[in-house]
Amino acid sequence: MTSIELDLAERQAPARTVRRGLVHGLRRVRGSVTISFLIMAMVAVTAVFGELIAPQDPSAQDLSLVLAQPSGAHWLGTDELGRDVFSRMIVGSQAVFLGPLIVAGGAMLIGNILGLLAGYRGGIIDAFIMRLADLLMAVPGLLIIIVVAGTIGGGYWVAVGLLTLLLMPFDARVVRGATLEQVPRPYVEAARTLGVSNRRIIFLHIWPNISAVVVANTCLAYSGALVGLASLSFLGVGATPGSPDWGQMLSDGQNSLFLNPVASLAPGAAIVLVAAAVNIIGDWGYDRLSSRGASR
Repeated sequence: MTSIELDLAERQAPARTVRRGLVHGLRRVRGSVTISFLIMAMVAVTAVFGELIAPQDPSAQDLSLVLAQPSGAHWLGTDELGRDVFSRMIVGSQAVFLGPLIVAGGAMLIGNILGLLAGYRGGIIDAFIMRLADLLMAVPGLLIIIVVAGTIGGGYWVAVGLLTLLLMPFDARVVRGATLEQVPRPYVEAARTLGVSNRRIIFLHIWPNISAVVVANTCLAYSGALVGLASLSFLGVGATPGSPDWGQMLSDGQNSLFLNPVASLAPGAAIVLVAAAVNIIGDWGYDRLSSRGASR
């Protein structure tokens, strides 16, 4: 090789190294996103068909197999009442999937409407909505839920409703900030000049351009609601005692941690995995929607 060819090869080597690093990084990112979607698909399937998929009756007790170790008959062992932990986790995924989904969806719907109105209209409407959001954000959420749910009863679904109300201000603030950034842009001014109604501008023009922020924030709300509801069940406020809820199972298994640790560690690991999977999906959705918005 000539000196010129050697010089070119030396200059191109770092670029090839960077490209290989980027390719490997993209593969790792795609792999984590794929695994996250698989985890959420499994949770969704078990939430819908859990009672049909469960190998055993999750409420059946066998006092001769109390705190049994994992085996072929009981993949995750049994709890202190001889109930199959694996079957209870499968059936318990219904509450894990449905409750946080309602919380995240309800907070997104209410928060998006209020945030869009506050950011677009401004003035008194903006001030009123933001002061209401400040008031709700200043409230200690879990403490209020514990007091209210402990006073009026209702358990899990009361906790779901209160969490929806308490998470809504965070959605409203995020959407308001994104809306304020969109309002001065030329496409909004052009739509106003053409006589497009405010409702169409808000929901058909501005909202699609902030959908990346909405998706990421909704996924964060889902994971936060998942951990919050599990924490309430762990404290005995959310799910009813004896129900196959992952937070309740985590609480029940702590007393037998050294006899059958899987009975307590498995629900905790499942909560962490699902919360992490939702956050990864939220980051992926934000990147995809942001790139699509830039191309638009």
